[in-house]
Amino acid sequence: MIVANTADDRQLARRKLPRFLFDYIDGGSYSEITLRNNVADMEAIALRQRVMVDISALDTSTTLFGQPMSMPLAIAPVGFTGMFARRGEVQGARAAEAAGVPFTLSTMGICAMEEVREAVQRPIWFQLYMMKDRSYMAELLARAAVIGTEVLVFTVDLPVSGSRYRDMRSGFSSTLPPLQQIQRTLHTATRPAWVRDVYLRGRPHHFGNLIDAIKEKQAGDFVGWIHRNFDPTVTWADIAWVRERWAGKIVLKGVLDPEDAKAALTAGADGIVVSNHGGRQLDGALSSVRALPPIVDAVGEAMTVLADSGVRSGLDILKALALGAQGVLIGRAFAYALGAGGEAGVTRMLARMQAELRVAMALTGCTDVKTAGRHLLVDR
Repeated sequence: MIVANTADDRQLARRKLPRFLFDYIDGGSYSEITLRNNVADMEAIALRQRVMVDISALDTSTTLFGQPMSMPLAIAPVGFTGMFARRGEVQGARAAEAAGVPFTLSTMGICAMEEVREAVQRPIWFQLYMMKDRSYMAELLARAAVIGTEVLVFTVDLPVSGSRYRDMRSGFSSTLPPLQQIQRTLHTATRPAWVRDVYLRGRPHHFGNLIDAIKEKQAGDFVGWIHRNFDPTVTWADIAWVRERWAGKIVLKGVLDPEDAKAALTAGADGIVVSNHGGRQLDGALSSVRALPPIVDAVGEAMTVLADSGVRSGLDILKALALGAQGVLIGRAFAYALGAGGEAGVTRMLARMQAELRVAMALTGCTDVKTAGRHLLVDR
């Protein structure tokens, strides 16, 4: 199969992964309206085509939180990544480093932060949730500091998990009845390459960052613990608790409202990610690209604003920059690419996105991503 875009990566990942894992990557919450709108609203953005501009020198590089990057993109935190490819977090981090972009490790990664850090030369970003067990949170922050992490991506839109019907049907986050267990086992058996490479050779299959916190050792057993330990009492005051224990940059991921963006600034965040969790939390919430401009207007001069949810191409990167973001995070596109081809698949995807970004810049007359803004948009 010739892979030309993210949709092709998606189809290849669908062929290679067991259904319960593919549905976890591919699905959203409830009726998946926000999931679809993330893409549809991005596609609806109209860029100004410009001609007769000297585009012989195009610069996609930028700097975020003091870190130079080949393009304004970072790999978003994605849980269970080590189940999409053998030691998937390590493969993803290596591909990101080779491409010159940051890799963000999820708290719920299969590989521990120390294992991932040993595989690369540059520090990774680390993502954390607010947990009821504050002592273990403090331990995770200390471990992240020891491995040289400079950017903490703190997810704020998951006090409870969204209702994800695909995961319910597949039994991804719950115990299946015996008949469905048999069905899932039989379907998994139709993916012998995955069984051999990931299930057998990719062990251990536990959340490496959390192994010392709980007794269960398999990733499936950890899910209940994770959901029991999300803290629904968290408020803006808790950011001060994090700041007391973290000297690096703090980026709050999951902001969709200008008032919340202002509150993040007041709380001392260095940046925010305008995100609806890829349509996996509140279905019916605004798409990120619709939420982005008012948030940029509210706080854009005072803090770094990134965006995710719906970014599938280099063209989408330029659209997000035109709306005021200083960079994007990609989660679903990364997961598809990893499931489709491991490290090589992610390397291919990142190279493609940079090439697509360059083409989009050329055809809009934008020679430097750092100058992208609303002047690139058709005024509607």
